[in-house]
Amino acid sequence: MSLWKHPAAAGDGEVVETVVELLARVRGMVPPALGAAGAAEGFPGRWKAIAAKLEGLPACLSDLSSHPCFAKNALCRELLQSVAATLAEAAELAARCREPPAAGKLQMQSAIDALAGKLDLNLRDCALLVKTGVLSDAFTPPPPTDEATSTATAAQADVRELLARLQIGHTEAKSRAVDGLLEALNKDEKSVLSVLGRANVAALVQLLTAPATKVREKAATVICQLAESGGCEGLLVSEGPLIEMCQTGDSISQSAAAGALKNLSAVPEVRQALADEGIVRVMVGLLDCGTVLGSKEHAADCLQNLTSSSDSFRRAVVSDGGLRSLLVYLDGPLPQESAVSALRNLVSAVSPDSLVSLGVLPRLAHVLRVGSTGAQQAAAAAICRISTTTDMKRVVGEHGCVPLLVRMLDAKSNGAREVAAQAMASLVGYPPNAREVRRDGKSVPCLVQLLDPSPANTAKKYAIACLLSLAAAKRCKKLMISHGAIGYLKKLSDMDVAGAKKLLERLERGKLRSLFSRD
Repeated sequence: MSLWKHPAAAGDGEVVETVVELLARVRGMVPPALGAAGAAEGFPGRWKAIAAKLEGLPACLSDLSSHPCFAKNALCRELLQSVAATLAEAAELAARCREPPAAGKLQMQSAIDALAGKLDLNLRDCALLVKTGVLSDAFTPPPPTDEATSTATAAQADVRELLARLQIGHTEAKSRAVDGLLEALNKDEKSVLSVLGRANVAALVQLLTAPATKVREKAATVICQLAESGGCEGLLVSEGPLIEMCQTGDSISQSAAAGALKNLSAVPEVRQALADEGIVRVMVGLLDCGTVLGSKEHAADCLQNLTSSSDSFRRAVVSDGGLRSLLVYLDGPLPQESAVSALRNLVSAVSPDSLVSLGVLPRLAHVLRVGSTGAQQAAAAAICRISTTTDMKRVVGEHGCVPLLVRMLDAKSNGAREVAAQAMASLVGYPPNAREVRRDGKSVPCLVQLLDPSPANTAKKYAIACLLSLAAAKRCKKLMISHGAIGYLKKLSDMDVAGAKKLLERLERGKLRSLFSRD
């Protein structure tokens, strides 16, 4: 019998048992079931254990019936119906054990074990209803007179009942409760968050280890959605099973837990709590040994969030081997943007010699060649942070990054163009890199295009810095003039953009000299 099926509506003339009458009937079924269990033949150890469970039922039922919400809550009726079905099954199965066996020994043993499991579930659920406040949580108060308030109260009451059902009943019943909770989240997220408690979150997390794959998947979806909502970070962080499942769970629960932690790590206020739970070490381990690609991606995202604004987190990731793990992960054919962004955050926490010895530059060059626009943008930003000394400017140039950055100047994304120009503005301070830029026929035309004075163009100040370094060469000056740099620079000078007036003077001086030499 399914534990959480609502009783069917009574037909014409059919009398529906009240909860009190149902309780009396269940109490009356205990002595016959106990007597039958005592008289059963075969499997004496198993029947003795079942008898002990049956003896504990009356006390549980008394505790349940004394609860103030007993007669007002549908959960009590449903539990009593389940207990009645279990008692009937116990009496019937025990009677079969006094007759010549109609089924095989193993089949009977399996049936007795299943009965013991149902009794355990009934006893556990009865205790949960009484001790954990589930009955009070799920109890629907009288509706208020105001219509809008009444609707909101009814919605919260429905959610409370769904949340209560996550803690009791068998897996199938909990699966239906998760379905209802997903529907409620999609319909009215605030109603769910307003009544969510720690016990409910713990019940959801425990479902990540449910035997049924579908239940684990649905629980994972709910947890990830709650983490994205931004309304229950503290509750989710307090449930250290999320961290544990990243280490011990199967592929579904591991990926779900990592996804939830990724969302939580985006909230600055909970990062330290996550760190106290050991999230850095766990995410580095997941990046190395995650069972599915999704888990590794979540781990990289989480490390990116953690290292976005904290030097202490950056040092912790490096000390736990996170930099090496990210570099190995980036060796794949399509480097993930989150991993490159995490690497960008970490380069400032590592010495230049370590960056060279670990092979960071070849990986960044690889990303600039084959990565997505977002990954390329993160790689260029990492190069900006690395190129603070002449030696590092030299190493970046030797790894072939300059032509790849020139290619990015023509990207569709404003952000990609800006960070490429910023990296180049730093790199051209090293003369061999400047010569590399001048040799590339696309560099000057692309940089001139980035002088566009429109507010949407955020790369103009870096383009000016690059062009100032290139303007020492006559050929580059002529190219700048021929592509309309003077017109752009006049507008930028009027806008007081740094370096615009200086570059304009150089180009106009060169233009005058060229004019006089022709005369």
